[in-house]
This record gives sequence, structure tokens and C-alpha cells, in this order.
Amino acid sequence: MSQFSRTWWGQKFIEAIEDLTDAGRLSRGRSYAKGRKVKSFEVNNEAVTAQVRGSVNPYYGVHKEPLYRTTITFESFTQAQWSEAIALISSKASLISRLLLGEMPDNIEETFQPLGLNLLPNCQKDFKSTCSCPDYSNPCKHIAGVYYRVAAELDQDPFLLFSLRGLSREGLLQELAKSPLGQALSAELQLERQPPQPAESYYAALQTTTATSLDGDLRTFWQGSKQLPPSIEIFAPPPISGIPVKKQGDFPAFWHRDNSFITAMEALYEQVKAKGHL
Repeated sequence: MSQFSRTWWGQKFIEAIEDLTDAGRLSRGRSYAKGRKVKSFEVNNEAVTAQVRGSVNPYYGVHKEPLYRTTITFESFTQAQWSEAIALISSKASLISRLLLGEMPDNIEETFQPLGLNLLPNCQKDFKSTCSCPDYSNPCKHIAGVYYRVAAELDQDPFLLFSLRGLSREGLLQELAKSPLGQALSAELQLERQPPQPAESYYAALQTTTATSLDGDLRTFWQGSKQLPPSIEIFAPPPISGIPVKKQGDFPAFWHRDNSFITAMEALYEQVKAKGHL
């Protein structure tokens, strides 16, 4: 694949042309495109018209640089085909969002395949080329130079792919904006965006609050408006106490006395309880 173009869609265009034409003759056009041999270049709907400088050759009686008219006409889609394509694109958020933002989706060519369509040239009937030069071979070096010039224009405006198939960029965006998803995205894109405002400081300002409840009554501020209850409610003891102790039984393995372990612990708890009330 030629690396003449910088973008994937421009490279895909050159690759498609190279697959359909004589690569040897097509390579002669690169020097014409790079050497500014293409004097004028115009895209009018699906037709590309250019004027290309020829070569001076006294052997053939050409003593003055000639200027040849070169035309490349692409096969346009019908209105029904465009309606189907736009309906399919409008149903995919990933496609319609990028197109409304002025970007060309990487899988745009794959989107047209289920409809039996292709943006890039796929066969000889997709485009026709003519040149006023005496070379009867097609492509001549002048036509080949215009092919590479088209690829360079695609680098600048990828929507030229749609124009060459009969739908301008403005017409495409208008049709996409009519769909429900397009209307929602267009409304979001048309929202007025506030320009950034300069900040007085890199740090956030300290937010301070004023106490409105201080009306001179400091005692209410510190002690509160509600007084504590005069007495504290005493909760009843649980119905079953000392469960971990009672689980050991009257004579656990570590208890070497003759009296009951549980009885001894109950007496101890009563003494502690009595001292706690003093």
C-alpha cells in the first residue's frame, strides 16, 4: 500500500485505485502530484476536474509545456440508496456521533457493506477517467497524478468520500440531524459553552459561616436548650446472668475444691454487686 497519504481513508483510496489499475503506470503519477504538476483542481459533486501540466518533448514536436484537462467521474448512489445508508448510520450512536463531530469513523466502509454499497472504489464501474493528452493508455501519468491529488484532498476533508458518491457534507449532516438520535446529539452540540474565566487564586477560597443562634444567651449556646433528665433510668438486669460461668458446670476440670464452682461464683458476684452500690 502506498504511503503517499497521511490518513487511513486517503491510504485506503490509493490502495483501492492501485488494485484496479496498472500499478506501474499509477506510480508515475506520484511525481506529478508531489511536483505540483496539477495546476488546478476542482470537485463538483461526484466529478473531479483538474488541469495538469505536460512535459516538453521536442522529439514529438512539443516545444512548449502543454496543459491537459483531466476528469474523473465517480458513480453516485441513488436517492433510495442514500436513504437506506443514512437510516443505518442514524441507528448507530458510535457512527452518527463521530460524523456530527466532523470525524470519519474507522468502520464507515464496513457499515455500507450490508447494503451492497461501498464508498471507496471497488470495481472499474465505480469511476471513469479521461484526459486530453495524446496517451491513449488509462491511467496516463496525468490521471494518475490526479488520483494522488484526490488522496491528498481526502487527508484534509474525509467527507469528500460522501461528495464523490453524490451527497455533500452539508447534506449528510442535515439528514443525520433529522433522526431522533441526531436531534439529541445536535442539541447537545449546539449548547452555548461558557468560555473559561480567569481565577484570582489557584486555591479555593475559605468558606466561613456566621452563627445566627448567638443572640447573647451564651448559656443556651453551650448547655443547649434542652435540660438533661434529673434521674437516669435503671434498666432491669437480664433474666439469665453468668452464662459463661454456668457453662463450666459445678465441677469443671480446673476447679479442685469440694464446693460447687457455680455456687462460689454466685457468692462472689453478689459481693461485687453489693460493693458497687456503695
